[in-house]
Amino acid sequence: MKGDRVEIVVDAGDTTRTYEVLATRAGRRVETAVRRGVVEVSEVTRSGSVVRTARFMQNRVLALVEQPVPRDAEGEAPASSD
Repeated sequence: MKGDRVEIVVDAGDTTRTYEVLATRAGRRVETAVRRGVVEVSEVTRSGSVVRTARFMQNRVLALVEQPVPRDAEGEAPASSD
């Protein structure tokens, strides 16, 4: 859903870097997958088409924080003023 967000903290040698993948439009969601030592975070449309993907080596990822948009009791996201 719009507002879903995933933050990825990556070891970049002497420092860390933080990346963010955000569901930017209504009906889109963010999905994560770990395959063959690679962490993939993708923004996906309702029909399942991938809009964009961020890929990171699994051994460099320090933290993967999924932050879903708050839902009400009926499972719907609150109306936004965007």
